Amino acid sequence: MIGVDPGLNATGWAVLERSRGRHTLLASGVVRTKANEPMAERLFRIHTGLHAVLTEHSPTAAAIEQIFQHRSAESALRLGHARGVALLALRAAGLPVGEYNPSTIKKSVAGNGRARKPEVQRLVVALLGLPKPLAADASDAAAIALTHLARAGLDARLAQLTSRGRR
Repeated sequence: MIGVDPGLNATGWAVLERSRGRHTLLASGVVRTKANEPMAERLFRIHTGLHAVLTEHSPTAAAIEQIFQHRSAESALRLGHARGVALLALRAAGLPVGEYNPSTIKKSVAGNGRARKPEVQRLVVALLGLPKPLAADASDAAAIALTHLARAGLDARLAQLTSRGRR
């Protein structure tokens, strides 16, 4: 499973695996672009970076952060461009994509929908048993993936209970 934290300057990604109830980080990183590059080049760089990660790691599912309110319309539009390219890369790879808002991600990982980035980053380290923190954008991507894995586990348990009730 891959989590993606889209951004025009930095798009974080993290590939996680769930086995026997434990989550393991397989790989993580950040696709970076340069502010002085044309928009089309920056978006192409995000797409090709994610495509390379998807090709190398072959995840079976994906999760991405939803757009939230920004202070300015311009920053929301820029994020929308990066998010759109990331969604395209994920869907072109044939992955089902879960989308989560920031407060859901924070609540899932930290137990508090208003948790600050350092707290979420610290808990990602603890939940994945990492020796040191990930880069901020990769940590956010890991939190998104953890949220999706937790949600998928909950959905599976609910489906099991529902099917038992129908028998």
